This record gives sequence, structure tokens and C-alpha cells, in this order.
Amino acid sequence: MGRWPTKVTIKEVGPRDGLQNEASPVATADKIAWINLLSETGLSYIEVTSFVHPKWIPQLADAAEVAAGIRRKDGVTYAALVPNEKGLERALRVGVDEVGVFMSASETHNQKNINKTIAATFPVLEGVVKAAKQERKTVRGYVSTVFGCPYEGTVAVDQVLMVADRLFAMGIDELSLGDTIGVATPKQVEDVLAEVLRRFPAEQIAMHFHDTRGTALANILVSMEMGITTFDSSLGGLGGCPYAPGASGNVATDDLVYMLHGMGVETGINVEQLTKAALFIRDKIGRPLPSRYLQTISS
Repeated sequence: MGRWPTKVTIKEVGPRDGLQNEASPVATADKIAWINLLSETGLSYIEVTSFVHPKWIPQLADAAEVAAGIRRKDGVTYAALVPNEKGLERALRVGVDEVGVFMSASETHNQKNINKTIAATFPVLEGVVKAAKQERKTVRGYVSTVFGCPYEGTVAVDQVLMVADRLFAMGIDELSLGDTIGVATPKQVEDVLAEVLRRFPAEQIAMHFHDTRGTALANILVSMEMGITTFDSSLGGLGGCPYAPGASGNVATDDLVYMLHGMGVETGINVEQLTKAALFIRDKIGRPLPSRYLQTISS
């Protein structure tokens, strides 16, 4: 392999991570229509919603209706986050393909986000992973605040490795490392990944960068150089975390695709269809979206 991979997998998290921080909920029918448009772009993975209690994320209170209402396309994995076994039961009833479990590397963010200590979170997630595996579902783990916490500042790499060890021991198939508040820089990404990749194969690691300080694409380049080929992104740059003050949107799928295609890296994504989906959700939200690519075609 040369400096860059020849192909990268982009996992679209916009319908979940992108919409969960919107001030006004998007109508259920519009979410379904948007996901149906995303299914036509060539994306192989779409995270459609989260089965958390509506009290915590009211924007995703219609999780079951959305997951049941979308038009499934062969070859696309339709995933959802679940916080516990009750959430898993709801997700399984509407036929999600993959289950995502989530926690933080920093203690304070974990308690703000999940209402539990890290130690108390492990047994809950272990139950979810075991039950999902019994239903023959793949399971993805998310670790938030890997590169910095809004409450604690810098997060020790050893803490990230401890959480990753426990999640892989439970039997997760893939781990997504999240820069929740967008503080990571390329050197930091290089340092953290060097430690992570000593323990786990690159094929089981994905990166989830927010673009709060404009470093997401640079961080992705470093990650690719180190062998990572799976990245989370949100169309239009939508997103943020309700429990992470200052967190802005994820790296924009359209910006990422533009960069990768310009480098000759395959994604399987059709830019024209992707743009159609981006313009659709922009119009439904009713404001300009952060992505640079969308701004260039909309000006």
C-alpha cells in the first residue's frame, strides 16, 4: 500500500449525530425521506437514529417510526445507537442491522451523557452486546472525548485504551474513536493511534472527527497514513453533542468525499446524489449548513 489507501468506507451518522443537536426537531416524514435519499448515494452504512429515552434526546423521540418507515436498500447497513437492553429491544423490533453502544473516555462526560460512572456503564453495555450477538447483530462501540473533554480537558491515552480493551473484550466488532469537541490536531491523532494500533488492528478502528476548529480533514489524512480506512461523517457538517458544550458538527460527508475523490481514493459514493440529499436536509432545517462543499455550490 502506498501513502494513502485505495478505498475508504464512509459511515454516515447525520440522521443520528447530525440531527440530535438541532434546536427544532425535524419532522419524522422528512427524516425518512432524507434517509431514503442517502440510501441512493452509494453509502454502505447509515446510522439512522438512537433508541435513547426521549427525555434525553427529544429530537430522536421518533426512533422506532423512522427505523420502521425507511426504504431499505440491499447492501446498505442501517444502524442505530442503543443505551441499554430496553433500547436494544426497541431497536430489534424494527429490524436494525447493527447496534451501536456508546460511552466516554472521560468520567465527567460519561456521567453527563449517560448518567453513570464509567465503571457502572461497563456491565450495562456488556448486557447489550451479549443480547445483540445472540440476535446475530454486529455491534459497534463508540468512545467519546478520546482527544479531549469539555469538563476535564486532556484525556490520558491509558484511559482510552482501558475503555477500548473492555469494549473489545465484550465482543464488539468495531470501535469508533470520537473527537467529540473537535480539539484534536494531527500530531495528537498520530500519538493516540500509535498506541491504539499496538493493541488492535486498524481494520477494527474507525475515526469520528468533529470539525469545531477546522482540523477534521487534516486529522483524517493522518489517520489514513496510519492505516485507518473507516471514517464517520455527517452530510452538510450537521451535528454536535447535547452534553458537550462547544461541540460543533461532524466533518461534512460532502467535504470528505470531495477530498478523497480528488486524491483518487474510492468511496463508492455518487457526488450528484449526495448533493441532492444535502440540499434536501438543508432546506428542511432552514439554514445554511457548515460544509464548505455545499457553500461553493450554493453561492
